[in-house]
Amino acid sequence: MKTVIWWIRRDLRLTDNQALHAALQAADAVVPLFILDDNILNSAYVGDKQVAFMFAGLQTLAEDLEKLGSALILRRGDPPVELMKVVAETGASAVYAERANSPYAKTRDEAVAAMVDLHLTAGVSIQAPWEVLKKDNTPYTVFTPYKKRWYALLKPEHRAVLPAPDRVPAPAEMPESLMLPSAPELAQPLRYVAGEAAAQAMLRDFVSRTTQGVPALVQYDDQRDFPSIDGTSSLSGHLRFGMLSVRQAANAALDIIQQPQLSKVQRDNASVWVSELIWRDFYMSILHHFPHVYAGNFRADYDKIDWRNDEAEYQAWCEGRTGYPIVDAAMRQLVQTGWMHNRARMIVASFLVKDLLIDWRWGEKFFMQHLIDGDPAANNGGWQWAAGTGTDAAPYFRIFNPMSQSKKFDANGDYIRQYVPELAKVPKKYIHAPWEMPPLEQTLAKCQIGQDYPKPIVDHKMARERTLAAYKASKEAMKAN
Repeated sequence: MKTVIWWIRRDLRLTDNQALHAALQAADAVVPLFILDDNILNSAYVGDKQVAFMFAGLQTLAEDLEKLGSALILRRGDPPVELMKVVAETGASAVYAERANSPYAKTRDEAVAAMVDLHLTAGVSIQAPWEVLKKDNTPYTVFTPYKKRWYALLKPEHRAVLPAPDRVPAPAEMPESLMLPSAPELAQPLRYVAGEAAAQAMLRDFVSRTTQGVPALVQYDDQRDFPSIDGTSSLSGHLRFGMLSVRQAANAALDIIQQPQLSKVQRDNASVWVSELIWRDFYMSILHHFPHVYAGNFRADYDKIDWRNDEAEYQAWCEGRTGYPIVDAAMRQLVQTGWMHNRARMIVASFLVKDLLIDWRWGEKFFMQHLIDGDPAANNGGWQWAAGTGTDAAPYFRIFNPMSQSKKFDANGDYIRQYVPELAKVPKKYIHAPWEMPPLEQTLAKCQIGQDYPKPIVDHKMARERTLAAYKASKEAMKAN
């Protein structure tokens, strides 16, 4: 009997799992193996919410495998070492896994490939970083031409979705497995339920649920920027751990876009959601081709920014105590639920970097410690976009005004009141800038500014000028070198 190992990493699912499918095609028996990697679990960039979400996903995968006559084998330690132990115990002739693109993952996989026959398949992204290249085989560094090329290169294999297997044949004797450790205790429950079944249900809901008879997907671009509206798929955490195939997600949208009864506006709306998935591929491509972004600026022009890095202001930002309601609501949503609305992510990132002049890497790390969907490539790309140090072609003087953003995207203050309850009774007129309330209004709202809710920790107008000067000075300093 030929036995191989299905090495599970970011693919906690059975449906459209290219590594599992290849393993089943290649052998008589498959050993599903997940290795708890202490290098990752002990990292300062991994938090309890993400670990709890991953453990819950592993538990559901174990239950699903049991129904198919198999079992999830769990080990803990250094992946190459633990993997080779299981190879020796099972006599496995090969290992199958989805290819990962982070610098750490590539180094790890190179070490494994030197010891065993390692087959890496697609699956983490829709199109791999080395697939979408310019005609001279160099990588794209601007999103729009990348997206055009991405669509031009879309092939039948990118549109195929593999069904879950009916059975995962086990060897005569399965290796021993550790018990899944208890998940970290969280102060509050996570926003989403983990696991493939939950992810599949969320995808079906997103492409089929309707508002006034119109599916949410074809209203996506109209609703995605409003944090108080349930207008997004909220699938990012499940995509992060592969509880849902990103290929299946994209194809569900592409199938709907092709329906003839849709108007051009509806088609364009749904296409924006596909674009968000393409952004995910794009940032994976950037990390693959330019690994220096993992620790530094994509653009060297900004390597000499004189960051203020005020610890007290950073702590106020982390805790949602900046005095800017939209910023504080978003940060509290993150800390409480492990998720933050994407528009809110842009607002709080701009505030940290451009208003407080704090190094974007501080924010990137804090996000990774709290987001269940914390992905090294997408998180890094998003922070460098906000900081103006990344691939985006927009000028460095793009600085979000938190009051304007709040008025535009949370006009009634519903999102703010949900996460900043001390502002619950503040009138709509003052909800975006409560420090402007007269004393009598503060009394009526039971919210004394500076006592019940903080005064703004920074003046936005002053901060904007300060940041423009710092960025300009960095560009000039780099030119002088």
